[in-house]
Amino acid sequence: MGLLLGNEGSGKSFLLRFFADELRHAGAAVARVGLEGLEPAEMLLSILRSLRTNPSPRESLVSLWRRLEDHLSTNGYQETDTVILFDDADLAGESVLTQIARLTRHDLTSRSRLTIVLSARPQRLGRIGARLLELSTLRIDIEPWQTSDTFEFIKSSLISAGREHPAFAEPALARLHQLTQGVPRRVSQLADLSLLAGAGRDLEEIDSEVVESVYEELGAVEV
Repeated sequence: MGLLLGNEGSGKSFLLRFFADELRHAGAAVARVGLEGLEPAEMLLSILRSLRTNPSPRESLVSLWRRLEDHLSTNGYQETDTVILFDDADLAGESVLTQIARLTRHDLTSRSRLTIVLSARPQRLGRIGARLLELSTLRIDIEPWQTSDTFEFIKSSLISAGREHPAFAEPALARLHQLTQGVPRRVSQLADLSLLAGAGRDLEEIDSEVVESVYEELGAVEV
């Protein structure tokens, strides 16, 4: 079991989606489940549906567990890796976290083909519980972007959108990075809103003043 940790807007969900696609292409059986607001039965249904076992929503929790354990055992016999990615584990209820802890004990032998990854915000890591934290053997922390990362993201995004010439003056990019603290979601939001503001003013290039005004007037990075 591993932990993927990052602050709000750092790209945890995006990374899990990307990871899931890569794993499927490699032949693994993959389930990706957002845990916020789920009950135990809903969590198991989401896992089983992702693994394409067609469970019935009317099945009991005991039946769903039996179905999942049988499927994991079958995958193990067939030497198929099963990877379950849980997003927003720090927002899960205690009963759901208890079920995840049970899932980690499905097969504790070295032959186990089950991998579990939990994503969470580091400041809420304690919500996951001591048992799951003890079982974690890998931790990845998502760090904010460096200035060069922000520059490259905006440049490549504009090129993908068909823009041949830079849309932001370099000081504007530096200010954008400073205001967003390199948090990917905030970078994207403030850049988009700055482009809209620049278009409304019929500007050829976005300057620092536009970025600053969008940040102050619209509270873009707080969205």
